Amino acid sequence: MVRSRDTTADGAEGSGPGEQLWSVFEFARRYRLAKREENRLLMLYGPTASLRDLLANARRHCLIS
Repeated sequence: MVRSRDTTADGAEGSGPGEQLWSVFEFARRYRLAKREENRLLMLYGPTASLRDLLANARRHCLIS
């Protein structure tokens, strides 16, 4: 039987530290995202998503121009 790299010995996929489920609201607050960006992430993932997905897809706009 061939297993993918992301599959663990017990067969669960993605159980590493990046696969923690986070509240999108809490993530946006902690990383000081704009409300618009929080809403975009909510539309993409719903109320919870893996930390890895949130970090990979969050955009922060620079306040200094």
